[in-house]
Amino acid sequence: MKLTISLQVTLDGVAQANGGNNEEMDPGFTRGGWALPLNDGEAVQYILDTWQRPDAFLLGRKTYGLFETYWGARSDDDGFGEAISSKPKYLVSTTVTDPTWEQTTVISGDVAARVRELKAQPGGELLVVGSAALARWLLENELVDELNLVQFPVIVGEGERLFPEHGPDFALDLIDSRVFGTGIVALTYSVGGRPEYA
Repeated sequence: MKLTISLQVTLDGVAQANGGNNEEMDPGFTRGGWALPLNDGEAVQYILDTWQRPDAFLLGRKTYGLFETYWGARSDDDGFGEAISSKPKYLVSTTVTDPTWEQTTVISGDVAARVRELKAQPGGELLVVGSAALARWLLENELVDELNLVQFPVIVGEGERLFPEHGPDFALDLIDSRVFGTGIVALTYSVGGRPEYA
């Protein structure tokens, strides 16, 4: 399976609280909801298509809890709830042992080995959404095949960035790009190897 990370980010790389402030998940962060004023029909459909495409989802604990509360309780909404509820979900967690959201499997212990086992399955796509810390960890462990960034034309000025100030370097190859009417840019890269430096 191909492992794809798809995250919404600001121009300055913030990847948290795109849909609104959540004191439980983002204590002290008050600049949440930066994506909503800029969304348009085309951009929302692009993100929904991304959610409908994979064979399974890979999620971190905080994102899983938020999505289960919000999307798991919705049977017929704008498509996002159905897209994620209807697919297998792999939850990376050391604290959750008995998940209640249907089609959920907990991954703990040697997470890298378990993700490699999932990736070894024939065909398909394993999608990471909304889990910035997990996304960084997967990149650091060289488990990511594609990186899909939906970049919003806003500078938030604070918050959790997708990429740390110091970390590993990666070569990226742009394989798809789209620009939407409100200035949102969707960029999809294949991830592989190290960059060349002049």
